[in-house]
Amino acid sequence: MTFGITPYVHMRPVQVRQLIREEAITFPTAGICQGYAQANLVILPPEYADDFEMYTQKNPFPCPVLEVVKGTPQTHVMGEGGDICTDIPKYRIYREGVFTEELSNVSPYWKEGYVGFLIGCSFSFEEALMAAGIPVRHIEQGCNVPMYKTNIQTIKAGPFQGPMVCSMRPMTPCQAEAAHQITAKMPNVHGAPVQIGDPEKIGIYNLMKPDYGDPVEIRPDEIPVFWPCGVTPQAAIEQAKLPIVITHAPGHMFITDILNSELNEFLESRKRNPASI
Repeated sequence: MTFGITPYVHMRPVQVRQLIREEAITFPTAGICQGYAQANLVILPPEYADDFEMYTQKNPFPCPVLEVVKGTPQTHVMGEGGDICTDIPKYRIYREGVFTEELSNVSPYWKEGYVGFLIGCSFSFEEALMAAGIPVRHIEQGCNVPMYKTNIQTIKAGPFQGPMVCSMRPMTPCQAEAAHQITAKMPNVHGAPVQIGDPEKIGIYNLMKPDYGDPVEIRPDEIPVFWPCGVTPQAAIEQAKLPIVITHAPGHMFITDILNSELNEFLESRKRNPASI
């Protein structure tokens, strides 16, 4: 599937969230609201929230938590007035670990006590890559980023365990080295790549058949580069087989009000000052 993001590249996040809420935007959000951080989503019944939070703490690179949403689905830290049940283009419902339906609004599913987790997204470091002259192929091709289940196992917490999911971007070896240096400084949006150039080492044998997202062109002078991905919780949810879990559809993110350039310091400041959380 291809789609055009040009009208939305320089819009403010609050404007785009409104368009998403109105279902005027129903496609992946890579490249939209240039400059602003984006987030993955998991919504859980309260009895599983503590275990899931522990899972994110044990697996900080694929699952860096940006905000925990409690009480109502309204966001405060990542975007005042946002709503995690309406402001993502597409959601997925998992029942007993099985993906059962895809929706554009999950407000009817939110129940008292539910807890939402906004998790850092690799779309947030793509701006820095492009500024350095490194191509982002899925944006160039107008499709979703390819994502793959790997043989890298996450650390178990409660019922949550499973393979790390990685997103992939093709680039030349020199670009890959530069990308490593850039993203290593961005731990709250997955940090440095976990594998460069040899997908079979992490259990990926066919780059044209991603587990999530779309395949992209890989040119003769390019190698695949893999980053931890915020879809990792969905692989863990498949194994946990909980009665119900709500997630974003891969590639369809919550767009925050926090600039990518300020996100790391913003989050580190909140960690230093827990009273502000």
